[in-house]
Amino acid sequence: MPGKGLDGRLSPRAVSRPIMLAVVNVVLPVFAIMLAGYLRGHFSLLGQGSSQALNGYVYYVALPAMFFLSMSRVPVEQAFDLGFLGAYGGAALLLFAVSMVIARFAFPNRLGGLGLHAMSAIFANTGYMGIPLLLIAYGDAGRLPGVISSLFNGVVVMALVTAILELDLHAGAGPLQILRKLTLGILRSPLLMAAVAGLLASATGVVLPKAFVTFADLLGVTAGPCALFAIGLFMVGKSIRTDLGEVLWVTALKLLAQPLLTWWLAYEVFALEPTAAAAAVILAALPTGALSFVLAQRYQVYVQRSTAVILVSTVLSVVTLTALFLVIGVG
Repeated sequence: MPGKGLDGRLSPRAVSRPIMLAVVNVVLPVFAIMLAGYLRGHFSLLGQGSSQALNGYVYYVALPAMFFLSMSRVPVEQAFDLGFLGAYGGAALLLFAVSMVIARFAFPNRLGGLGLHAMSAIFANTGYMGIPLLLIAYGDAGRLPGVISSLFNGVVVMALVTAILELDLHAGAGPLQILRKLTLGILRSPLLMAAVAGLLASATGVVLPKAFVTFADLLGVTAGPCALFAIGLFMVGKSIRTDLGEVLWVTALKLLAQPLLTWWLAYEVFALEPTAAAAAVILAALPTGALSFVLAQRYQVYVQRSTAVILVSTVLSVVTLTALFLVIGVG
């Protein structure tokens, strides 16, 4: 039978084809939306400032709706799986700190730039790539790990990076003034406040009106495509070869270092059950999510490099994710 070895088992090449096809089917639409934005910008079909306007819509309207609804739908007790959070979240936070320290010396930048450098190295595209891939690999059992990782990114990582950006924005002020502005900056973040409100709605069991749920759903589903389209618009006239060394370093941290560290924590330290451990590693191996660009453009820091990391890591993830699925044995 074609594709089988002498022992009757499928050859690695035969197994890799459906796995790679599954990965490509998830990655290609993400890349295609960025390309569509680039082409519209390249041929001047949209006006000046369209990338910033679209990004503003994502930051202030679509993402808050998505964050609120996503948080409100997850039972609080399920969202705090300490073993899974220890593996996925522990690896992310450790790598965030290490990459920020290394960047301080290897790629000097202002504090906000260092924070977004570190965010680009750990902020996985869990919502738009992670959950679909886990559903393909594990069925409905893969949904919860994807949701928990998205909650971690949306609450913990967002709060951390927002605090760093606010500190950078108000550098030079007195300690009390910095503390006040930092607190106000976090409280005014529509993403963080929407996430907290969603968690409170879940914890209190509030029944949301159907019309409101439909309204938030319609807005939320536009967040990812609009952010990716805005990235494409922004890339017009830009080159990914600018600061290519830093871009490739951050991409290597994202696609190689984060999943390896997560693997060690998931299997050796926290000894998660097989599906949860594999899901944590797969989620850690995803390319950088578009929200890093949304924050970068919102604060006008590290915009071009975060964009390049998203693009390069998305393209290379076809190879790295396929290899990881083969190693784990999915398929």
